[in-house]
Amino acid sequence: DPFVEGGRMYKSGDLGRWLPDGTIEYLGRNDFQVKIRGFRIELGEIEAKLAQHEKISEAVVVAREQDGTKQLIAYTTGEGELEAEAIRSFAQQRLPGYMV
Repeated sequence: DPFVEGGRMYKSGDLGRWLPDGTIEYLGRNDFQVKIRGFRIELGEIEAKLAQHEKISEAVVVAREQDGTKQLIAYTTGEGELEAEAIRSFAQQRLPGYMV
């Protein structure tokens, strides 16, 4: 810990900044982990599972917030047409429910 001799500091992945009044403003995370409905979700894990589908060559998953509700959105590229419901079904068979 650079602030307290003999103190301990943990790398949490959270980003923040000191404000002039001495408080810390939370800015988000510096990794690709998000928290939705109390679950910490690693977006790369979802992307890797989606990329296992024979018609998906690449996948990117982002967390979006709309009207105070976070949701996961997957963007994929690949060969041939693939319906969103087919992607959802594929993911549901391979990932915990809170990650779909």
